[in-house]
Amino acid sequence: MNFSRVLFFVFACLSAFAMASAAPWNPFKELERAGQRVRDAVISAAAVATVGQAAAIARGG
Repeated sequence: MNFSRVLFFVFACLSAFAMASAAPWNPFKELERAGQRVRDAVISAAAVATVGQAAAIARGG
């Protein structure tokens, strides 16, 4: 009798936490963020290369 009450209480707590949890994990959102980081890195790398070329031209090389 006591064991069934404890088991019921644990089950009730778990179901309450499951119902009240935050938004579920979305793998596509993580994939989109990774793509944005790659895009930003490519844009940044191109800008760094352009600045390096401009500095070389300014030095007369």
